[in-house]
Amino acid sequence: MTALAGLYAITVDGTRGDTLYSQVESALAGGARILQYRDKSGDTLRRLTEAQTLLQRCNAHQALLIINDDIELCRRSGAHGVHLGREDRDLPSARKILGKDSIIGVSCYNDLQRAHAAADQGADYVAFGTVYPSSTKPSAVNAGLALLREARTALDLPIVAIGGITPENALPVVEAGADMVAMIQGLFGQEDIYRAAENTSRLFKPF
Repeated sequence: MTALAGLYAITVDGTRGDTLYSQVESALAGGARILQYRDKSGDTLRRLTEAQTLLQRCNAHQALLIINDDIELCRRSGAHGVHLGREDRDLPSARKILGKDSIIGVSCYNDLQRAHAAADQGADYVAFGTVYPSSTKPSAVNAGLALLREARTALDLPIVAIGGITPENALPVVEAGADMVAMIQGLFGQEDIYRAAENTSRLFKPF
């Protein structure tokens, strides 16, 4: 399985069809190693079709597809895993449905104890954020570089950092101990998505 390390691209909610596929292809070609499909709409059939298409693209680039929130969509599409937030199903329930081989990540915001609990329940990775002010979630709690350094010392599983990260400010995040840097607008809001992905991917050691 592809390592849980490198650029973690998260699709922009509301980006659909050919535009979605084109943006994702640029990010994957530029070196994104993990892609999270994020679509909060209720269009079940379209979301399944898009997830299955994105899975094909990810497999072609030896990247991982993670589904945001939706355990059933993850199961039906065959995606590599799911990412769970505070309001989603609990991790043990997700594991029972998806099986031991699926990747399950958990949002821990700025809460190190939540990360310890997730690790104890068998999470494959934990995510902290926002690291920097975020245009996607302007009211989100702050989880700065000091917390990342503390988490890196305290935890044995991969760490994702998210929130306001761009190719220009990602290096301190990697140096603080993040195994993956998650980008939404910092990647898909760039004029040249391929170059943004490439520049970010260069910050990581080969894996």
